[in-house]
Amino acid sequence: MSFPTDLEIAHGADIQPIERIADKLGIDRDSLEFYGKYKAKLPLNLLNPEKLKQSKLILVTAITPTPAGEGKTTVSIGLSDGLNKIGKKTTVVLREPSLGPVFGIKGGAAGGGYSQVIPMEDINLHFTGDFNAIEKANNLLSAAIDNNIQTRSKSIGIDPSTITWKRVMDMNDRSLRQVIISIGEGNGVVREDGFNITPASEIMAILCLSENFSDLKERLGNIYIADKFDGSPVFARDLKVVGAMAILLKDAIKPNLVQTLEGNPAILHGGPFASIAQGTNTIIATKMGLSLSDYVVTEAGFGADLGAEKFLNIKCTSGGLSPDAAVVVATIRALRHHGGATKDELQTPDLSKLKAGFPNLEKHIENVQKYGITPVVAINYFPNDSEEEIQYIIDQCAEKGVKAVLAKGFANGGEGMTELAKEVASVADANTTEFTPLYDHNWSITKKITSIATEIYGASKVNFLPKAKRVMKVLEKNGFDKLPVCMVKTPKSLSDDDSKIGRPTGFVVTVRDFEIASGAGFIIPMLGDAMRMPGLPATPAAEGMDINDEGVITGLS
Repeated sequence: MSFPTDLEIAHGADIQPIERIADKLGIDRDSLEFYGKYKAKLPLNLLNPEKLKQSKLILVTAITPTPAGEGKTTVSIGLSDGLNKIGKKTTVVLREPSLGPVFGIKGGAAGGGYSQVIPMEDINLHFTGDFNAIEKANNLLSAAIDNNIQTRSKSIGIDPSTITWKRVMDMNDRSLRQVIISIGEGNGVVREDGFNITPASEIMAILCLSENFSDLKERLGNIYIADKFDGSPVFARDLKVVGAMAILLKDAIKPNLVQTLEGNPAILHGGPFASIAQGTNTIIATKMGLSLSDYVVTEAGFGADLGAEKFLNIKCTSGGLSPDAAVVVATIRALRHHGGATKDELQTPDLSKLKAGFPNLEKHIENVQKYGITPVVAINYFPNDSEEEIQYIIDQCAEKGVKAVLAKGFANGGEGMTELAKEVASVADANTTEFTPLYDHNWSITKKITSIATEIYGASKVNFLPKAKRVMKVLEKNGFDKLPVCMVKTPKSLSDDDSKIGRPTGFVVTVRDFEIASGAGFIIPMLGDAMRMPGLPATPAAEGMDINDEGVITGLS
């Protein structure tokens, strides 16, 4: 008998009206802003600064993943259900899926098996329109920039050759990375432009880091877009469209309440990628969860070298958050991969390959510990995992003073996560310290990047290409050098080279360029060949999707 698909499981769920989920959090019906029967926006007045300080924050990160991912979202949802099952009032707080990966390589992104958030189709598609609002606010600023250049009577003197602001679209489309706009008579000033994918946009980053509406507007105004002909910087506030951009985001700033398959609360809000953006949900959503429950489980994209690093050094330092425990998700198939197993060998038990790949997990454990946070390893279970391989991970982690626990949330939901839940709750409850950031924001740009590359990636040194050095001088001149850094790097390796699997050593990280997100409050070093507009794979997931005359969707997972 074959295991049902994620979509089949979601369709068979006993989904509850969203007001019943709100009841579990003590939210009255009149406070909800309904988006149908099963989704609602939460007003910001539900934030409780005193309560959130008392609640426990649990970060879920992972080892360096295979292309299929290692199940952080599935483990996060399952862990939340497991914590609720052992009597801990818990909310899982996650990012919203982007249409790029949904129709590209991954398919659905709302968890998997019996650890999902629902309504699954709504969440994976347009949901409550947050991504659309972010896209429109971004592109309104783009339109205002080109309109100002074209309208000489109102021009503020923007030098078109210095414009760094790009348009965005929530779809993988490599052909839009570099474009020429305004071709044709009367269509404006011809110039080179480009598109980022919406999760990589600065508006997304701003939404995720804003504390309230006033903070949102201030950050929008601080967006650097270009220089004037006299060399002075131009910010979004100079074009007088910040108010209009904020209007487009008036609902998007509010977190979204949905539910897990087991009827436990889930908050989804924001959706930046971790490889090309900061990779975590919004500060508002995390604080909302902490305000309404005793435990919050949240995940940061990809491995501890990417999402967790940015979660801690950018989000937590900006929002005054401090995790009480961290879960490092590992799969045996990924450790086989890091030990040299070919694609055809990933499903075959092989202790020698596992042993060779274990140093990758070891490095991610060490990365979490560098911040003063106690990690727990979750072995995301697959049927072809051998007892010998599982026991090896448990024993090796124990030697390092770390507990490794089998996680069976995919097949068994919360019931398969209670052992992990008990261990994580124990670690979180025992925590009495605040985490220690890796670097001081006042350090030089070079020192901050070098600390991440050497301490977190394991590089021997950092090489700055000539263009990066030139841009870095401009950043320093404009006072942007005191901002944290948000590295753009491949998620497939601890290094900036996809081919370096396992735990590489002695490698050099190369910074080829920088982008600035002064509104969000960080600078963006560009490593390797990572792109802020992904492309579709040769066979995109979209090719396996369909909808029938009754509106039933297939192939979304």
